[in-house]
Amino acid sequence: MGSAASLLEDDEGGLVTIWGMVTSCWEPGDVAGRRLAAVMLVAAGAATQVEVAAGFGVDDATLRRWSRAWESEGVAGLVPEPKGPRRRSRLTDEVISKVRALRAEGASLAAIAEATGVSTDSVRTALSLPVVSPVPVGGSDGEGPDGQLERLADPAGREAEREAAAAGLLAGAEPVICEGASLPFVGALLILPALAVTGLVEVVEAVLGPPRAAFYGLRSLILTLVFAALLGECRAEGLTRIPPVAMGRLIGLDRGPEVKTMRRRMAILAGVRRSDELLLGLARAHVAAHPAAMGILYVDGHVRAYHGGSDLPRAHLARARIAMAATTDTWLADANGDAVLVWSSPPGGALTGELETATSAVRDLLGPDARPTISFDRGGWSPRLFAELVEAGFDILTYRKAPLRLEARSAFSAHHVTDRFGHTQLYHLAERPVRLSYTKDRRRRRFAARQVTRADPASGHQTQIITTRADLDVTEVAQAMFSRWREENLFRFMRPRGLDAMDSYAKTADDGDRMVPNPAKRSAARAVKAAKADLATAKIAVIDTALAGVATANTPIDIANARLAEAKATAAAIPAKARLGDIRPDAVRLDDERKRLHDAIRMATWNAEHALARALGPHYRRAEDEAHSLLAEAFSASADLQIVGDELHVSLEPLSAPRRSNAIAALAAELTATETLYPGTDLRLVYRVKGF
Repeated sequence: MGSAASLLEDDEGGLVTIWGMVTSCWEPGDVAGRRLAAVMLVAAGAATQVEVAAGFGVDDATLRRWSRAWESEGVAGLVPEPKGPRRRSRLTDEVISKVRALRAEGASLAAIAEATGVSTDSVRTALSLPVVSPVPVGGSDGEGPDGQLERLADPAGREAEREAAAAGLLAGAEPVICEGASLPFVGALLILPALAVTGLVEVVEAVLGPPRAAFYGLRSLILTLVFAALLGECRAEGLTRIPPVAMGRLIGLDRGPEVKTMRRRMAILAGVRRSDELLLGLARAHVAAHPAAMGILYVDGHVRAYHGGSDLPRAHLARARIAMAATTDTWLADANGDAVLVWSSPPGGALTGELETATSAVRDLLGPDARPTISFDRGGWSPRLFAELVEAGFDILTYRKAPLRLEARSAFSAHHVTDRFGHTQLYHLAERPVRLSYTKDRRRRRFAARQVTRADPASGHQTQIITTRADLDVTEVAQAMFSRWREENLFRFMRPRGLDAMDSYAKTADDGDRMVPNPAKRSAARAVKAAKADLATAKIAVIDTALAGVATANTPIDIANARLAEAKATAAAIPAKARLGDIRPDAVRLDDERKRLHDAIRMATWNAEHALARALGPHYRRAEDEAHSLLAEAFSASADLQIVGDELHVSLEPLSAPRRSNAIAALAAELTATETLYPGTDLRLVYRVKGF
């Protein structure tokens, strides 16, 4: 081949030499090695492509194809593809079972083919296959002999479906259950019945559809984020710390999506700009599922600190006692402390303004005839707003803002109150009607309300509560107001689970017409303060001179007074607020669209976990303190997966202590009674704990 290269082949293999030196060799049948030798020979320039192709007995196009495959995939691209069908058979176990069931009901071959999506020849093949009886889960005592299921079984490959998705022919691979024993993290499937109540998957598919061509459909993406959150990885980056095969078993695929796939798909979904619609759809599903918890709704804001390099609006971070770059979210929670809705607050917005947004959303969710109670802290204090809310059909429940007029000790009486955990507390309560004054349309008006005061006998501290609920007993008013801490506890619970996650650092231009404090006003105020200090210094100097017996004029004082008057006039002429566009033309804000999508998924996950925690109460004595830690252990537990007829049996390994296993076993029985289907299949979930 040319003047430098030679090729020698016989029954013992082949080799290539350049100027007599062996550069490549391969054994008989090593097709990839032979192709690699040809490609490397062209790459080295020892012979032309035409000469190499002629020497190896192929045409130029074939040699170019080998070169492209080697450049893109390496040696793996030179391995010949196996002959035979390019895709897996459509006759899966589920299809075969369905074919036989329809045939047993008397359906024709054509009707069965149409119902199952296969050809009539495939139907005949399915009916001719030998019947394999499913392996039972266990004997009469629920315990099966070892070896029934493959330990740590890996899901079957889905290469054909991936290729179809890449070609734009598949919009989301359907789940296929990987049966096996001792599969890690399968305990996370306990969340599915509670998650079904939130309607997360259905709402996401309805709002963010239609599906696009991809191997991972919307359902798979959503469930991946749910299971990752349950396993302690609330951000997309956490997928690197969960084995992909383990995640694949949970979502019914061969492996879970990678971080880059999740980020790319969530960015595409964020581009649809439907996060508000998604959150509202989840709120409607929550209201429909928990109507009894909608009587009292808690509203509170949460400040999310920003640690990036952009100059964002500042907000006061209460837990750090500092003002810093941050964004503010407003959360709406129900009487149980479950999250209902969240939205972004404008920079510098007060809770009074967010209450108007909250009541508008609540009215849309509950309808025109409902009269819910809106509860909030002192940040929303405004008697004028209270009157407007009552006129709009709401009741209010809040703390009274200082200054307070203390109640006499004789006005208090003792009340024993039992909370939902069975704990009895002693409240010292007093009650009286009050009238709160406010101004509207330049007229002095009064708002009538009911005031319930709780006193601490030891310190004498009094906490005053204002409400318009006349139907509640004083103890019920106090309990409802102090239960506002359920929303604070919700924030504390959510913070390590992604509440403060940025999810995206995408920016959007701020509103240039927004009025903000004028920085020139602060500079002018400092000038006035400095002029006052100069005036005081001048007066002291004149007094000291006079006391020393030296006559002097008041010229320094006159000069200082003139400067002070000029500074005050300058400060008065500067407006207190100015357009943001005039002060910071390049001001930006975080684009919260992707954050809101993640929040919607996290919110449904949190609510589902809270529901399971409440369900553990009757079965676990320390549920008040350890319910969530017990669930965390159950979610990360290994379990067996097995299909028995139309049921998917999830058999969890025993937990760290018998009492904890007993509690999860009781919860498993309740979850089984819900007859929840595994998403995307007709398999009914059956839960149990081995040996319990």
